[in-house]
Amino acid sequence: MSTYNGHCLCGAVSFTARDITPEAGACHCKMCQRWAGSALLAVTALEDQIEWSGSEHVATIQSSDWAERAWCSRCGSGLWYRITAEGPHKGEYDIPIGLFDDASGLTLTREIFIDRKPDAFAFAGAHERLTEAEVFARYGVTTTGA
Repeated sequence: MSTYNGHCLCGAVSFTARDITPEAGACHCKMCQRWAGSALLAVTALEDQIEWSGSEHVATIQSSDWAERAWCSRCGSGLWYRITAEGPHKGEYDIPIGLFDDASGLTLTREIFIDRKPDAFAFAGAHERLTEAEVFARYGVTTTGA
């Protein structure tokens, strides 16, 4: 388990994430592509593992029936994807690794929505790769269009 500090581009919003497993994931769903400009590369943190400062600069949008996305209202940096729907994952944050002051030591362990990935790139290495249907089946999501 590791502690990570980070902040948005302008520094108005910052965080400390404690006791985080140093595993990163990549999401290739169309919403993440539009929000992040490509795949969202992120680390998961539970609500009680992360402390935010600068909340007056955080803007959010309920981007699906089950999650919200947040960004810095000053510089536009994406801050988190957070599960809002009831269930075992409620409150989980996915924090973009580009916000971390030091992201060394992270390992890519999973790609999701792999069947939505653009042909322009591929991540190397052995790790779990899930299709859209596999993601929805695993997490109990019945709404499509991610």
